[in-house]
Amino acid sequence: MERIRMVFSGSGGQGVITAAIIIAEAAVLHENLVAVQSQSYGAEARGGATRSDVLISDTEINFPKVTYPNLLVCLTQEAYNKFSPIIRPGGFLITDTKYVTTHKKVAARQRELPMYQTVMDQIGKPVVFNICMLGAVIGMLEIVKPESIMKVIETRIPAGLIDLNRKALELGIKLGEPFKG
Repeated sequence: MERIRMVFSGSGGQGVITAAIIIAEAAVLHENLVAVQSQSYGAEARGGATRSDVLISDTEINFPKVTYPNLLVCLTQEAYNKFSPIIRPGGFLITDTKYVTTHKKVAARQRELPMYQTVMDQIGKPVVFNICMLGAVIGMLEIVKPESIMKVIETRIPAGLIDLNRKALELGIKLGEPFKG
């Protein structure tokens, strides 16, 4: 397996850090991979810029930070403006069409997806936006299996929200699958 270097970025309260923790745990606990996850917050917990780095590999990881990700997710314009220059040439740059206006970055494979709008149209609750984004990521890159993500969600999310999260994950996978790479 090629080492996957991911940065999930957005605004505090969007759940990018939760999504990063879920994918890292899924890799370690259910896929027999090695993963490291770290995070940083802006000045405020809610509304400030957030970033979470995730490295997933089948070999030892010696440094826990991502400098040039081969997958960058930006869920806000501020995150896009700040982090889009760090994408590794040939990497995936995933943005949400509602919150981010992109500029052509020739070196990256840009994927502008209507994740937020899909969640609102199909589920009606923005609380699962992050899980839809996670579905899009694994739909594109098949880093871990959807079942592994759901096993972690079942341990982290209140029982009454499991079905909403499952649906959001499935919606995201459908959004990401046409761009498998």
